[in-house]
Amino acid sequence: MKTKSRAALAVAALGGVALLAGAYAPIVARAQSITSPSQAAMAEDKGKFRILLAGQTIGTEDFEISASEGKWIARGTTEAHTPGGGDSKTTGELQLASDGTPIHYAWSTDSPKAASGTVDFDSDTAKTSTDFGSGHVYHEDFKFPSRAVVLDNNLYEQYAVLARLYDWRAGAEQSFPVLIPQDITPGTIKVETGGGAGGLAELVVKSADLEIHLFCDASHRLVRLEVPASNVVVERQ
Repeated sequence: MKTKSRAALAVAALGGVALLAGAYAPIVARAQSITSPSQAAMAEDKGKFRILLAGQTIGTEDFEISASEGKWIARGTTEAHTPGGGDSKTTGELQLASDGTPIHYAWSTDSPKAASGTVDFDSDTAKTSTDFGSGHVYHEDFKFPSRAVVLDNNLYEQYAVLARLYDWRAGAEQSFPVLIPQDITPGTIKVETGGGAGGLAELVVKSADLEIHLFCDASHRLVRLEVPASNVVVERQ
């Protein structure tokens, strides 16, 4: 997956925390050919994640995953304070079909400056619209060979959705096309089960340059997320 260099808070966003300041250069990476995941076993969830960097709490995310009129809605609001940096707030709302297929996504962030965007999913195409605060909306479309997964910067309930999309019965390594809307970046991740810890089941999520560990309870509810390379832990309160 193509990524951009980031500041210290590289918190499980498959690339980092914030949009780069200044002019934006279009990203041309495309998703690889992947296998299609089985139908999702979505479930309602609500709570708060605590974000730790090197053992110190630097932020929280309030989130909710709920059913509404035949769709699923995953909402999250993350507030964080980066060491040596300022406060940041990121929000996202992801609409999904009953099988976990994304329909629409809207996000906003205020760090390092205000930006917002939307993604509309039409069959195999993700149509992105991004406003970096300059008054000009940037548009780019991405085609995926199968259902895409949204994993945006600093919104961890989306990893809870990923844990539902993974086919636990089939096990083994499974591939997913991914879109990171804040970075306007597509790519591919591979997900497989790990050894688990503390009675929790484990999923290991790998991109070309990052590894993330998801720990879930018996109902596949996300309890803890770890990014060893950046010493970041996100845990349910």
